[in-house]
Amino acid sequence: MRRPDHPTTTRPTAVNGALPGPESPESPEAREALEADGPGGGGPWAGVPERTVPEAGGPERAVPNRTVTEHAVPEAGAPVAGAPEAGGPDHAVPGPTTAPPLPTDGVTAEAVLAPYLQGQAADFLRSLRLHREHSAPSDAGGQGAEAAARALRRSARRISGSLHTFRTVLDPVWADHLRTELAWLSGTLAREHAYAGRLTRLLDALHQLSGATLPAARGTKPATKPGTQPATTTAARTAGAPEAQGRAVLGVGAARAGALLERQLTLARTRAHSAALQALGSSRFHAVADAVALLASEVPLAPGTTGRGTEALLEPAERAEQRLLAAVVALPADESAEPYNEAQDAAWHQARLLLRLHRYAHEVVLGAADPVLTGAGHALDLHRDAAEAAAAAAAAARTPRIAPATAYALGVLHADQRHEVEAARAVFRETWPYATAMTAP
Repeated sequence: MRRPDHPTTTRPTAVNGALPGPESPESPEAREALEADGPGGGGPWAGVPERTVPEAGGPERAVPNRTVTEHAVPEAGAPVAGAPEAGGPDHAVPGPTTAPPLPTDGVTAEAVLAPYLQGQAADFLRSLRLHREHSAPSDAGGQGAEAAARALRRSARRISGSLHTFRTVLDPVWADHLRTELAWLSGTLAREHAYAGRLTRLLDALHQLSGATLPAARGTKPATKPGTQPATTTAARTAGAPEAQGRAVLGVGAARAGALLERQLTLARTRAHSAALQALGSSRFHAVADAVALLASEVPLAPGTTGRGTEALLEPAERAEQRLLAAVVALPADESAEPYNEAQDAAWHQARLLLRLHRYAHEVVLGAADPVLTGAGHALDLHRDAAEAAAAAAAAARTPRIAPATAYALGVLHADQRHEVEAARAVFRETWPYATAMTAP
């Protein structure tokens, strides 16, 4: 999961572009729990009597009797499985070789994935309780409910992303269903926050574009004021007149453009808030909450996964990383980039989603997010915000029967946000830690 240039990596050096997964980290705590409670402590084999079998070249070790016939109640007069027959050899009882062998490092995939999913499920339920508490009419500020909703979305995204990445390790039918429901919930709750952030971003940009500091920032001569000496040349007057006229039109249209954006985005935010409240009170949401509550106590695994080592997690995590690297390579180059070509935004949005899945997989396998990707992830978030803000400005400019000054201000605002898109792309390329992936053909 970590790159070879990371200081704490345990991965070997990449060869011919191949990016092998990391070595399974040793976990003394997990090994001590494994030795104390037995393999899969607390699982379906808890409480089963153990028997000792000799290992090749080593002492005997205790393993659980995992053969169903050994625990079935025998019929009257029937020989007991595993007991010697009268005058004959012992029955051949399937030994531990019928079960998946224990990993060499003593850490199973279940011991790594299950605590992560259960912890995220506990955070989800805790955030849900806080959201209900702060959504009461006595909480006039609403800050607590907003913070609880963000934490709720955070847990839902991580559970959904982990179910997507590690689907081969989990029960696929259960994982697909819960992932779809969590994606619906997270998207429904995120819309209200997205509209509020978009309105704040656009109004701040309008204020900066039409503020009093704008002419001085351009470094041009101010327009002639009464009582001052006019420009000495006709060329100076000709050059300053269009720019001064454009600023005047922008100043007039900025207030109307801001009012139009506030009216449209506030209406959209109100509708999103109503949809979120309706979703939180629906039977569909209660079913999702019940499923997450069950996840907090039990993680359904795919058949044959119990007892497998952490390589069962490294393989899907490595595939998530490879998809991210391939998406970054496929991003449009700087030479072919067009600031006003919104069709190129889709590839960048896809890279953002794949980076998020890679981060979540890194948290599962190595216990923490990869710090070297923090800057790149932040740049892609800014790219998404700027692209959506530019689309909102363009949509507002298409409003029928608006004044030309308002349309002009919205056009300037759209251009400003598209330049923010290009700036975010440049920051991503500067902060992306794997330069070889950016320059690959």
